[in-house]
Order: sequence, then structure tokens, then C-alpha cells
Amino acid sequence: MTETVGTGNPATARTSGKKKQQAGGLTVRRVFTTEGVHPYDQVTWENRDVVMTNWRDGTVNFEQRGVEFPDFWSVNATNIVTSKYFRGAVGSPQREQSLKQLIDRVVRSYADAGRAHGYFASPVDAEVFEHELTWMLLHQVFSFNSPVWFNVGTTSKQQVSACFILSVDDTMESILNWYREEGLIFKGGSGAGLNLSRIRSSRELLSSGGTASGPVSFMRGADASAGTIKSGGATRRAAKMVVLDVDHPDVEEFVQTKAREEEKIKVLRDAGFDMDLSGSDITSVQYQNANNSVRVSDEFMRAVESEGDFGLRARMTGEVLDRVDAKKLFRTIAQAAWECADPGLQYDDTINDWHTCPESGRITASNPCSEYMHLDNSSCNLASLNLLKFATEDGGFDAPLFAKAVELVITAMDISICFADFPTEAIGDTTRKFRQLGIGYANLGALLMALGHAYDSDGGRALAAAITSLMTGVSYRRSAELAAVVGPYEGYARNAEAHQRVMRKHAAANDLVRTYHSNDADVRALATQEWKRGIELGETSGWRNAQASVLAPTGTIGFMMDCDTTGIEPDFSLVKFKKLVGGGSMQIVNQTIPRALTALGYQTEQVEAIVEYIAQHGHVVDAPGLRQEHYEVFDCAVGERSIAPMGHVRMMAAVQPFLSGAISKTVNMPESATVEEVEEIYFQGWKYGLKALAIYRDNCKVGQPLSTGKKDKAEPEAEKVVEYRPVRKRLPKKRPSQTVSFTVGGAEGYLHAGSYPDDGLGEIFVKLGKQGSTLSGVMDAFSMSISVGLQHGIPLEFYVSKFSNLRFEPAGMTDDPDIRIATSVMDYLFRRLALDYLPYEKRSQLGIFTADERSAQVEATYGTTPAAEPENVDIDALRSTVDSSPVAPAKVAHSTAELVELNLGTASDAPLCMTCGTKMRPAGSCYACEGCGATSGCS
Repeated sequence: MTETVGTGNPATARTSGKKKQQAGGLTVRRVFTTEGVHPYDQVTWENRDVVMTNWRDGTVNFEQRGVEFPDFWSVNATNIVTSKYFRGAVGSPQREQSLKQLIDRVVRSYADAGRAHGYFASPVDAEVFEHELTWMLLHQVFSFNSPVWFNVGTTSKQQVSACFILSVDDTMESILNWYREEGLIFKGGSGAGLNLSRIRSSRELLSSGGTASGPVSFMRGADASAGTIKSGGATRRAAKMVVLDVDHPDVEEFVQTKAREEEKIKVLRDAGFDMDLSGSDITSVQYQNANNSVRVSDEFMRAVESEGDFGLRARMTGEVLDRVDAKKLFRTIAQAAWECADPGLQYDDTINDWHTCPESGRITASNPCSEYMHLDNSSCNLASLNLLKFATEDGGFDAPLFAKAVELVITAMDISICFADFPTEAIGDTTRKFRQLGIGYANLGALLMALGHAYDSDGGRALAAAITSLMTGVSYRRSAELAAVVGPYEGYARNAEAHQRVMRKHAAANDLVRTYHSNDADVRALATQEWKRGIELGETSGWRNAQASVLAPTGTIGFMMDCDTTGIEPDFSLVKFKKLVGGGSMQIVNQTIPRALTALGYQTEQVEAIVEYIAQHGHVVDAPGLRQEHYEVFDCAVGERSIAPMGHVRMMAAVQPFLSGAISKTVNMPESATVEEVEEIYFQGWKYGLKALAIYRDNCKVGQPLSTGKKDKAEPEAEKVVEYRPVRKRLPKKRPSQTVSFTVGGAEGYLHAGSYPDDGLGEIFVKLGKQGSTLSGVMDAFSMSISVGLQHGIPLEFYVSKFSNLRFEPAGMTDDPDIRIATSVMDYLFRRLALDYLPYEKRSQLGIFTADERSAQVEATYGTTPAAEPENVDIDALRSTVDSSPVAPAKVAHSTAELVELNLGTASDAPLCMTCGTKMRPAGSCYACEGCGATSGCS
């Protein structure tokens, strides 16, 4: 806990009216640590080997052996921190080898800067602060954003911010400078956003008498620059946001840019070009490196509501150049978003109504993920708390402990601005003058589930709102205390009245939170005290920070903290993909589920049965003993019971009034969603008072790595065999079977296949190699695995498509007249099974035919039956058929996203990680890789 010298007892300090605090430094009291015991001495350490591979080709991406981590850190967190955050060349003496070195490098830099800039009352307070921060990082209570771990305490520039906002004016010099500044930020692995509305429209004249190009034309150059820099680094996409005001004359062209390009992608894909996200031909498509957002005003939204018209204004003179049907333009925006997920909306009047510094300029743009919104040419450094760390054993939320943690974190964040470096002089100047911070949290979805709250429920939203209000209230109270010690932010004097007004708006919104449970009631009560005290202090001392809180994606740092959920998101799925010590992985049930069931009153035996059911089925529907009214507690982002799109919007609306900035979140919609539903989401976002909103309709984009699962559903037979709730159907004791002897490339073996009496293949056994040999054991295990899969309803044609055409020794000629040549034993076995158990229609799709069928095809083609050596013709036809048949590569789960795909039989639209090849999963409005921690946007 931290206090300001001169406030006396903390309880008294919080109720002492408007007494001006004495400058002199903060007194820091221990919360998590014990005097005389270093945090490192309170945990058990172990050495681990980190070896990370690209599963697509088996190459080693990263290797460092003998790293030191606490025994309770997961393998995934260890891998990500070691590969991304440890500094020094791998293999050199300078390379960091222990989490201790990493934490010390960062925390000591913060503590030293705090001492140097007068933050602490004494050296003892600085030491306590250092220990408290160390303990929280060590125990995954919170984390700074990635640039802090990359840069602080190294010989590199001390860049601590991940989020940047730039500006561009209507001059060629400014436009070219925009390209340059954006490129420098991308080069450093960060992202930036800006508003192009100052650039003249294509309907306006230049001073030379010509017609202006318009902002959309300049977007092409910026997009090409971002794509080039991304390709050069090849580790993550360039993260950028482009915003245009709704009253800009070129707004309709802006709205349709990416939708038109998506049509181009479809045409090129159908013509045979490689248009996947990282495909060789995707570079011919424009505008793919940015998120686009339209800034809508209350005036425009009211015109939409009343079905009136709306004026588009010249940039230079402000005159109305054209009047358009507002509802028609709104439909155009929704239609484009339905087609390609862009543009999102940013609600301009709402944003600026909560602006603490309007006298210094309007808020016109955001960072790429839409959570940071403040002045042009500024930046924000982020830190996020792990909410699940504050859940108590009795099913409560420890609000006082959470408040103390927020105090420490927000203090450290402000200290970082004292020593931070910035990519441009303008950004550095603005950030030092306004000291924007972005404290937030992760694991909200896991916390709500653990405490027995449904994500889309009044109780869940009330608790989320109360926690967010407490976080921001404590942050601003601490900011006011810091202002008393080291002074308010430089721009405060000019904006004092506006800043105080926004603080009162936050406090008033807190009073309107309706509570449903002792948890949210207690949290809100403490938040009320914090807002009251913070406003009293701020009116006297001012505030140290122009803004305090945002909700960021928390991709990489969420993995570092071993969070089940990122940012404000619900749980992604009930079943997770977990890496194991020593290599390998396994499927596990989310460990929050037993905790939630206990909180709901279930007994140990019931919990075990429900967890076992979830492990088998991936959802809770019909779980033994689970009451239907509790199903909603376990609703997830995807799966059998996925949260409705409006449920996500309602959660955003619950917490938005308690954030200085906005929320990084994309509202996912099913593929069947209509344009009207997109309109409703965007309209309700405005009504609910959100600052920004974006949607993503499943499978709306071509340039994503999709499986063929969706397309197969159009075929009745494929629909028939999809099993969303696998139940094992065992074979009867007595069942029909057949045994086939075979030879492949000189290797002899036997295939035994057992069938259901009336329903196809149910088991296989393969005898290959000498009894007791490794090969024989592997084939036995393989046979059992396939048999169990068949009995759980996995279609035989799925296995055939995956295992046919595999190439390895032994391979070559066979003694089977229907399959004369095999590329491997697996190729032969599954083509033989296809011939014996699949109907002709399915085999023809796979390119697998008997000798007689191929002969009939040849006769139909040439008009006569070959007179001599039909085997030669058969071999050629077979080769042609096999080589030309499109067979998908084997699908193996390497992440939770891929595991969910396998369980559901559907494909997700997340991109593949460019570092390790695994499928990423949503994190806010970005994507994050569970395998290596890479993100597609803010870290």
C-alpha cells in the first residue's frame, strides 16, 4: 500500500475532506511481501528447457536450455517469456537465464527512477515499493505491456508504450511525414492510428486549380508501406487504424474500400490465385494492413434514427457539398462491415464528452485496437491486472486487496514516463505533458465463471462494472496523490474544469450501478469511497494523469500471467490445449469450471461427473446433475452454447462509463447474421454509450486459412455424419469382420476390419512387423486410436482423406489388383478400407476406384476396352487420379483454437501465427498465439 507523507493513517486520509497533502514523497506499506524476506525466497524455483518448433515443418524456432522459473509457472508462460522477453544473444554470457533477471531489470529501473524523481518519502519506501512490485510480477498478479519487457533496463531506447496516435494535415509534407512516422513505429513492433479527415476530399479543388486526390488515394501508399515493413519483419502484421469522419465527402468511398477489395479477392481465388492471409498473391490486394473506422456524430445517428438527411462538408471551408440519406449511408456502412468486417464505428460525441483535456484539442482517433483514445501525437503505456488473483476461496472478490494492487501499479506506470523514450519528438512532448496511462485487466471471463456468474447476465455485468469503477477510481485517487507530491500534468491547469467534470461523470455513473450480490455491492461501495476521495483530492491538488484506464487485448501478457481469458472477453472454450513439462501437450478441461461448480453448490462427486462429461463433449448440455439454469454460467465465445452478439455489447456498455479510454473488443457474429443485425449492433452501441465498436461475421473474409468443413456441410451426406456430441458406440461381442493380407514394397502385413452388423466399419487391427518390435507396437497403438475414433462417430472418409497419399517407406508395388501402387502402408490401408466400406459417390470425391471402375472409365473415354496389358492402363489412371485428387493435409490440434475446431467440426477465421504456424485466437480486437505469444496488434 502506498500513501502520501502527511496524510497520517490511511483510513483517516480517505475521509479527511479537502485538506491539502504535503509534498514530500509517498510512504509505501507492505501488502504482499514480508519484511526481512525477499519475494524470490518465498517460491520454489526449477530449471527448464525451452524448445519451440514450427509444427508445419518441424524446424526449431527457438531453443534455450536451463532457464530458471517458479514451479507454478506454466510451460506456455515459460516459453513465451523466455523467447520474447529475455534479452541478450542466445548462447552468450549476456543472455538472461532466469525470471529473476528479467524482473530485476525492469523493477529496479522503475524504483531507481522513482527515487531520482522524488516519488518516495525515504529509501525504505523505495525498497518496499520494489519488493511489492517484484512479488506481484513473480506471482502473475499483473504485467506491464510488452515494450516494457523488451526495452526497460537494456541498452536500447527505453520505449514503454505500445499504443500511438499520429496526426496528418492537408499538406504533402505532412502526408509524407505520416508515412515515415508510421513506418518507424511499425519497425519497432508497435501500432498507430490516425484520422484522415483533415485531408481534402476528391470533390475539392487544389490551390493550383486541380482536383484533390482525397484521403483514400493516400491510404494506398500507407497500406503498401505497412505491407512492405510487415513482410520485411515477417513476425507480425503491421497494426494500424485509419479513421474518417462521417461528414467527409469521401466517406462512402472510404467505407467501401475493403469491401470492394474483398470482392477482388474472391474473383482471384476462384481463378486459382493464392489469396490466403499470407498467400503469395494477396499482396496485389489493397487496404489489408489497416483497421478502418468511421467517426459518427450524434447528429448523424439522430438523422439515422429519424430517417433524415445529413450534410457532407468541405474540409477547407466547412460548407455542405452534398446532402445524403443518413439511413442509406448507415446501411452502406453496415453492408460493408457485413461483407468484410470493416469499417467499425467510433462514436465521436461520446468520446469527446468524456475527454479530460478538450481545451488542448479534440480526440480524433485511436490506436489500432481502439482502446486508447486521446490527443493527436500521443502515446499510452499499458499494464493489466489478473482479476482471478483476487477471487477468494469463499467465492468473493477481495476489493481492498485489488485497490492496493492498483495503487502500486498506477504509481509504477506514472514513474515510467519520467525515463521513457518515444518514437517521435511530437509524441514524446505530448505524452510528457499529459502523462496518459492505460491500466486495465485480464481474466474477467474466468473470474465471472469462477464466482458462478454468467457473462451475459445482470449479475455478471454488475460485478464487472463495479470492478472497473473501483480500478479507475483508485487510479485517479492515486493520480491526485501523486499530483500533490510531484505535481499535476502540465496540461492540467488549462483543462482543470473539464477534467473535474469528467471525474464527476465517472462518480455519477458509479452511483447508477445496480447491484445484485454481496460481491458487487461491496466492490461498488469501496469504489464510491474512492471516487469521493479522489475528487476531493483532485480539486485541491489536480491530477497527475490526463487519463488512467483502458481495456486492452492483453494477448502476450495474458499468456505471461497464465490467464484463461484476455481483456474483457468471455472464456474462449471449456476445453483447453495445454503444453506439458518435458514436451508434448494434452487436452484439459478449464480449471475454472470445478471452481465455478463448487461456488454453485455442487458436491465433489457431482463436480467430477460434470467435468468428465465436459472433457468428452466440450460443452455442458445434458451434463449429469447440472441444472439447466446453470448452463449460462458456462457459456463461451464459441461452442455449443456461444454468447449472443448483443451479450458482448451489453458487457461493453456496463464497463464503458468507468474507463478513461475505450475497449478493445470485436463483437463476433455468426455467418448467418444479416445486414440488419449488424445495423442493430452499431445502433445499440451508440445508444448504450460505447466509444467504439467493431463486428466480425464468421467466414466473411476470404483471406483466412479456413478448413473445408464449412463447404462440406452443404452436402447432405457430409451433414449426416457430423457428430457434435460424440458418444461412443461400442461393437457387439459378436460382429462381422474380414482379414486382408497385403504386401507393400516387399513388406507383408495383415489388416483385420470389424464392422457393426448394420452400420459400417467399427474397428481395425494392423499386423505389421515382428511381434514385440517398435513398429508392431506403434501399429497396435495406431489401430486402437483409429478404432476408438470410429466408434465415436468420426467418419471413415475423414480418415481416408487424411492418411491416403502419405509418402514414406515402405512404398511401391502391392499385390492388390485394385491398388497396384501405394505411396506408404498408410496410403494402402486406408484406400483399401475406402474400397471395402465407402459407397462409390464418396470414393469418387476422394479419387479412389476399383480396377473394374477404372476400366469402365477408360472404356467410356476411349470407346473400347484396352486389348492388352490392362494393368498398365490401370496404373497410369490410378496415378493420374491419385495425384490430381485434392486431399487436405492431416489436421492436428496445436492450440485451443484448433482443438475447438476439431471438437465442433467447424472452422474459425483466426489467422495462422507467422512465427510458429499455430492458429491464433481472438484477443480483444486482435489475435494472439498460444504457442509463442505473438500478436496481430497491441501487445
